[in-house]
Amino acid sequence: MARSDRRPFSIHVVFFLELLLLLAAAAAASVLSASAANNTMRPRNELRKYKTIRAHLKSLNRPSLKTIQSPDGDVIDCVPFHLQPAFDHPRLKGLKPTVPEISSNMSLSTPHRPHPDPPERPRGHEPSVLADGEDSIQLWRTSGETCPEGTVPIRRTKEEDILRASSVRRFGRKPAARTRRVSEGSGHEHAVGYGVGDQYYGAKASLSVWAPRVASSSEFSLSQIWVIAGSFSSDLNTIEAGWQVSPQLYGDSSPRFFTYWTTDAYQATGCYNLLCSGFIQTSNKIAIGAAISPTSTYNGRQFDISLLIWKVSYVNNSESSQNLH
Repeated sequence: MARSDRRPFSIHVVFFLELLLLLAAAAAASVLSASAANNTMRPRNELRKYKTIRAHLKSLNRPSLKTIQSPDGDVIDCVPFHLQPAFDHPRLKGLKPTVPEISSNMSLSTPHRPHPDPPERPRGHEPSVLADGEDSIQLWRTSGETCPEGTVPIRRTKEEDILRASSVRRFGRKPAARTRRVSEGSGHEHAVGYGVGDQYYGAKASLSVWAPRVASSSEFSLSQIWVIAGSFSSDLNTIEAGWQVSPQLYGDSSPRFFTYWTTDAYQATGCYNLLCSGFIQTSNKIAIGAAISPTSTYNGRQFDISLLIWKVSYVNNSESSQNLH
């Protein structure tokens, strides 16, 4: 009797174990199937991201007549004036300043958009005369090389520069956030001296250049001149220039000359330097986004840069004036 009582128990145990094994196998197959699907999607997403980055790099890095290697690792491309990103902007397409043409020995030159002479400065603000070599305030020029006439120096954007941004679309742009004149506990610590009143056609500032340390790659430090119009809301217009330390944007902690502009409070328009269309570069001696050298030292030599922002007019083919804002 005892022997016959044990058999059904043994059969039930075996059946239960077989059922568990079947369930486990089904679950494993489901997990493997989901994992395979994820592994299939991941390469597709990565490939799509890679293609987007490569296309953006192609739009930023233009054909050059000369390349200069900077001691800090930057690559400076001497791009013909008419090929710079500015002329991709809808409001600048077809702009033809009436200025001398580029030298005919440049293979990438064109007679339609020649390199302009420096815009006429406001009365009383003529540039100071510097001794030979004293105008080399950026590292890429310490070797004595410069870009030829008819070209503009543009810092080459690298893949890793874009990968540090939150997205390809936001690369080179400030976060879209509410802007204030003074710090109000938002985590953005700053002090601003400003003047308001009559119509202004320009402004000038001298900024002492330092190389401050930032605590993390997401932090930045800057000193700038900031010309604004409109209210601190969606209609804010700004033109900004100065120096900044921004590891996220540049990949190091060197102070770099920068520009920025926006017409809608940093929402959708504008960018740093030449990372989008709209800002026309004219100088062949200054690379926007390149490192500044030397810098000031505590209880030692001080070094500053003077920046002048003013409104200019260009003349197009129909000889009518056109203001660029």
